[in-house]
Amino acid sequence: MRPPEAHSRGSDADVLAERQAALVRALVAGSPVPHGFDTEAVAAAARALLHKRAGEVARRCPLLVHACGEDFTERFIAWAADKPKTSTASDATAFAEYAGIALRTSGPSRMSFLRRRR
Repeated sequence: MRPPEAHSRGSDADVLAERQAALVRALVAGSPVPHGFDTEAVAAAARALLHKRAGEVARRCPLLVHACGEDFTERFIAWAADKPKTSTASDATAFAEYAGIALRTSGPSRMSFLRRRR
């Protein structure tokens, strides 16, 4: 049998792990901000992460940005706000599908614009 202190530490670690997971979900998946965190600060950090993510997709697939026009960043952020990132390539592919833009892969990691679906 474990001493009460060890059991207590295990529970504290579990609580901390769940709070950390909830914070990460709030930052990257649009989940509510957990109790005890500054809502405005978490929202600002989440927006910054979304902008960073949009920039990564823009660098990876500039023709996707061209196809979307000047509002690429705003459209991408609106789409990505509740979707956790898996990879830049999958973000680009999923966003293009959502936006009705066909992408062609030429090589294992290079993406290019084919046509805009109407």
